[in-house]
Amino acid sequence: MEAPAPKHDVFQAIADPTRRQLLRLLGEQELPVTVISSHFPMTRTAVSKHLRILSDAGLVSEQKVGREKRYKLQAEPLLELKRWLAYYERFWDNRLAALKLLVESDDSEDIQPRGPRPIKQEE
Repeated sequence: MEAPAPKHDVFQAIADPTRRQLLRLLGEQELPVTVISSHFPMTRTAVSKHLRILSDAGLVSEQKVGREKRYKLQAEPLLELKRWLAYYERFWDNRLAALKLLVESDDSEDIQPRGPRPIKQEE
């Protein structure tokens, strides 16, 4: 029997800038929601909802310590994102190599800039 699919995938989870900030914060240390909430201009309930989405994607784990839950980054699911980005890296590398060639070319003075031409004023 297969494990149930996560409710949110890694891409959905990191799409929100607040959740990306949460991951960065939790990458440094395990924290309770009260401490995490103090870093954001939103309610503890709102932070908890973000943490739940990250947890559903497998990016955050929670552990009960005494009366509080502590949250910790689980970076393994980010490997999926890394593999996906690695595929597109070659396109960026090709573009950067072409730009480097253009910039370092001796004939770069002969290249005309694109865009609107300057207006010549009559004297």
